[in-house]
Amino acid sequence: KELRDEQGKLEDILANPASLRRLMVKEIEADAKLFGDARRTLIQAEKKAVAEVKVLDEPVTVVVSEKGWVRARQGHGHEAGSFAFKSGDGLYGTFECRTVDTLIVFGSNGRVYSVAVSSLPGGRGDGQPITTLIELEAGTQPVHYFAGPANAALLLAGSGGYGFLSTVEHMTARNRGGKAFVNLGEGERLCRPSHAAFTSGSQPLAPATHVCCASVGGRVLTFEIAELKLMEKGGRGLMLIDLEAKDQLAGAAAYTRSVRFVGVGRGGKPREEQLEIRSLNNARAARGRKGKAADLGFKPSDVLRVE
Repeated sequence: KELRDEQGKLEDILANPASLRRLMVKEIEADAKLFGDARRTLIQAEKKAVAEVKVLDEPVTVVVSEKGWVRARQGHGHEAGSFAFKSGDGLYGTFECRTVDTLIVFGSNGRVYSVAVSSLPGGRGDGQPITTLIELEAGTQPVHYFAGPANAALLLAGSGGYGFLSTVEHMTARNRGGKAFVNLGEGERLCRPSHAAFTSGSQPLAPATHVCCASVGGRVLTFEIAELKLMEKGGRGLMLIDLEAKDQLAGAAAYTRSVRFVGVGRGGKPREEQLEIRSLNNARAARGRKGKAADLGFKPSDVLRVE
């Protein structure tokens, strides 16, 4: 009889998965009760570990190509012609700064991204694509760059004619995805940032006293930089120049003595013209005015500060 009872139980276990599960649970609970003991490992909240990496403060020149390849060469005073680039690429700009400074990358959608200068590859070779150091949103491209200390103030403007001042410190983002900073209207593009001044500390670069705006249609307006305001959180800013219908802002530069206009002349040839403060004063007016037609002989595509 006992064997027949055992046979029936075993056949039920083999034929019924539910019976098998119940048996397994029962045996596991019995083993846990017989052999189990209290946890011996202490689990408690601890302070976060912070890895502090010290960066040696040294002079360095950040080199950025037109296609967004970045590198850092030790020291200052390098000739622009000494830098080699991949075929089809060229120089966007060089920035003499320190290893403790920050490289700011401006996206086509107005977002800003920051990369520590100390993390950039060395000056030998072609460098590294900036897209491997930041996380761009879909459809966004890096369009402009600036490397400098936290207290460097930049003039930021959009092709719609609005702009403002802000510092590298306020443009520095905590993550690779950057942050929204310059509000651009539909179809607007971001103009090249212009270094205006240092907000505190030593000032090897004389602070800019005026702003020069140039439109694609060839109108120029200059006004005192004091008419602008420093915007820590970014935004759209104030109207720099009153643009005619279908006209756009080619660029805006903070300056003290002179600026250089660049563009394309007849036959598609690159042209440039440097104007000193005496000539620029002919286009002086209050911020937000239409400015004056400039006799440049070509349509400007950008305006740059001459150091």
